[in-house]
Parts: sequence; C-alpha cells; structure tokens
Amino acid sequence: MGRTRPAIRDTAPHTGSGKRAAVVAALMLAMALAALDATIVSTAVPQIVGDLGGFSVFSWLFSGYLLAVTVTLPVYGKLSDTFGRKPVLVVGAALFLLGSLLCAVAWNMAALIAFRIVQGLGGGALQGTVQTLAADLYPLEERPKIQSKLSTVWAVSAVAGPGVGGVLAAYADWRWIFLINLPIGAVALWLIVRHLHEPQRDTDKGPETEAATATTAPRARVDWAGALAVFACGGVLLTALVQGGVAWPWLSGPSIALFGTGLALVAVVVVVERRAADPIIPGWVWRRRTIAAVNLALGALGLLMVAPTVFLPTYAQSVLGLAPVTAGFVLSVWTLSWPVSAAFSQHVYRRIGFRNTAMLGIGTASLILLAFPFLPYPGQAWQPTLLMLLLGAALGLFQLPLIVGVQSTVGWSERGTTTASVLFCRQTGQTMGAALFGAVANGVLASRLGGAGDLDSVTRALDSGGTAPEATRRAIADAVHAVYLGASAAAALAFLVLLLLAPRRFPVLKEN
Repeated sequence: MGRTRPAIRDTAPHTGSGKRAAVVAALMLAMALAALDATIVSTAVPQIVGDLGGFSVFSWLFSGYLLAVTVTLPVYGKLSDTFGRKPVLVVGAALFLLGSLLCAVAWNMAALIAFRIVQGLGGGALQGTVQTLAADLYPLEERPKIQSKLSTVWAVSAVAGPGVGGVLAAYADWRWIFLINLPIGAVALWLIVRHLHEPQRDTDKGPETEAATATTAPRARVDWAGALAVFACGGVLLTALVQGGVAWPWLSGPSIALFGTGLALVAVVVVVERRAADPIIPGWVWRRRTIAAVNLALGALGLLMVAPTVFLPTYAQSVLGLAPVTAGFVLSVWTLSWPVSAAFSQHVYRRIGFRNTAMLGIGTASLILLAFPFLPYPGQAWQPTLLMLLLGAALGLFQLPLIVGVQSTVGWSERGTTTASVLFCRQTGQTMGAALFGAVANGVLASRLGGAGDLDSVTRALDSGGTAPEATRRAIADAVHAVYLGASAAAALAFLVLLLLAPRRFPVLKEN
C-alpha cells in the first residue's frame, strides 16, 4: 500500500507557447461557462417563475443540473483517458451550448428543467476535462499558474454572476442568461479545435492497469454497461439526498424507496465494474493511498462548503439585518482570498510537501469555522466578513496542493479518471452537506420556535422583503452556529484523513 510506484513518463499535448496560451484562454472560457451557471441563474428565478410558473418545482433548475454534472464526471473522466481530452471537451461544450439554446426557448418549467439537465450533461465534461487538461499542459513546477488562473475564474464568476444575471433579468429578458453562453462557448470551442493537438499516447498506465492492458487489444473499449450503472446509481442516490426533507420527509415512502433502490444499484455497479475489462470506476482509484485520501479529504471540503454558501446569506440578512446585495458581499469575500492563497501555496508545498501544506490549510479552516459560533449577537457585518476572508485563504492552501499533488502521481492515461474521482467526491460531499446541514438547521429552528417554521419559510419571507422577529433571529443564529460547528468537524475529519491515510510524500512521477 505504501510502496512507491516506479517512475513512469508523463506526456502532454504538443503545444508551443503561443498555442498553449490560446488553449489556456479556451480552458478559462470553458470554465467560466460552468462557474457562471449557478450564480447567474439564481438571480433570475423570480422572473423565470413569473413567466413560466412552476414555483413548486423551480429548485430542480439547480438540482437537475447538479445531478447531471455529478453523475457524469466519472464517465467523462474515463472517456478522456480512453479517447483523449479534446473530443470529450468538444462534445461536452457542444452539449452545454445545445442545452443553453434549448433553455432560452423553453416554453414551460418542465421543459426548462429538462434542458437544464442537458446543460448539466455537458457541464460534467467541462469541469472534469478542463481540470485534467490544466495538468496535461504544464509540468509540476508550473501547474499552480494555471490552477490559480482557473481559481480566479471561479472568483470573478462568483462576484460578477449575480450582477450580470440581475441586469439581464431586469433590463433584457431572463432568456439572455442562457443565450450569453453561446458566443463565449463558440470562442472556446474554436480555440480548442484549432490549437489543441494531442500527441500519440504512450502506454503510461500504473502497474495495476499496465498488466491488464498488455493482454488486451489496442482498440479502445468503453464500459458502457458500467457507465449506465454509475449514472443510474448516482442519479437515484443524489435525488434522494437533494429531495429528502424538502419534497418529502426523510422517513417517508419516497425516501425509503429511493435509498433502497440506490443501495441495490450500488451492488449492481460493483458487480458490473468487477467484470469489466476496463471499468469506468477502476479499483485502483481507492486502492492507492494518495488518491483515496485526497478523494475523502475533498469530499469533506464539499461538505463544509455548504455552511457558508447556503446558510451565511440567510444569517447576514436575518441576524445582521443586511440587504441582499450586502449579504452577498459578506459571502463573496472568500472568493478574493482563495485564489491568492492558492497561488501562494506552491511556495509552501515545495518546502513542506503537499500533505503537510493541505493539513495546515484545513487545520486553520477548522479553527476559523469553530470561531463563528462565538461571534457576538447580533454582531457587526465586518466580523463574519473577516472570518470568510480568512476561510478562503485557508481553503486555498488546502485544495490546490491536493489537486496538483494527486494529478502528479498518475500518468496521462489515468489522469482523467483520477481528476474526475476527486471532483465527483467533492460534488457528492456538497450534496450530502446540503441534506445533512439542512436537517440540522431545521431541527434547531424547530426546537427554538416550538416546532413552527423552518429555514425555507424564513428565506422566502426575507426574499419577499419581510423582516424576521427577534425570536426568529435568535433561532436562526443558533441554527447557523450549529451548522458551522458541523462544518468545523468536517474540516477536522479531513485533517485526520490526511494525517492517517495520505503518505507523507506523494509518489510524484517523472515528467517528460
């Protein structure tokens, strides 16, 4: 388990500096499509519901997209290792743009939700393949450059998305929030098709897959049965997590049926993948200590990120009495410190290693999250703002070293699968966190308010311009404090995973 694997050459696309710059620009544009999606759509929900109706199901505009992205990540990762990054990225971008065009002409809420799922099917390819290509294009010493650029794209999108969405919805039409994707995506597609040239690939698989491929035909074979099983299993389980406690109670018939079906499909996935010659989710993803540790640690990151992204805006509006725009700023400051810290992290991990740098970041994040419940009531806006600024810096020091480090332990033909597994675990952690912390927050609110009201009703009242009474404000403060305690525990869990499971030094491969 801890044995260092033999050094294996790594390959990268044949791109000169000019062409590489064009490809990097295309990757940033493609990532911007995915990054802008959630923030730009959320601001136009009132206009969309007013035009199409369907208020009771509008949350599926986000849930459907998220489900499609999450369950397709492992499939696209394997396909990019089999056929190359370029065809997967081109197909994914085309699907995303087709979904955007269809969303813009949707005639009712059901059609819009269906087309958002089409968008998500392309979004899974964008997120996973862009991150994989970022590692392909640059050697280890230079990877923080491209990763910090991609982090900056997410930061700018988080700040600019709500403003752009609000302007388009107010002064144009909500359909333009989807149409705006078309020119951006077209430029990204043109740059990729014209400037990305992948080399003839060597067999650079790890020792566990090298022996298997030595006895197989050179023709690429795709585990379509495994892909379908993974898609069905992930879709059912994630639907159970997203809708449980929202559309129906956790212990109701629909929840029990979905979780039961999901567990049965897990068994199907295991059987299908064990029989497949080249499985979509190969066993080495979990047998190698480094990859398994990073998957679990970033799953915990997805879990803890729910606390600020979902609950802090409600806290800022109801407890601190801030306007929605100001509340959004309190949250968005972490997107300013995150990419700066991520870019700085290379100077740290070159001295103390990937694992220790990530442990420093997540250990600090755990203490920052733990400090939130000790803020004075009702407090001043600068207090949570400062904590969010520090939290972004800590998480930048945590996430980027793990992604760069784990991508550097595998060769070209395993990097897509490895990157997809990392992103899949983070997305799944986020979905689990929303369900878990939503239940915690609603439980605290119910106990403080005598069973009357939940977080959704409070949020709707705030969105309609209402103000929360004093008892409700204190109950919301207690609920959010409980969520932050849970997020701090998730960060501590990530710290322990890295300490106990991850090797002290990542087995980095020699690069060509």
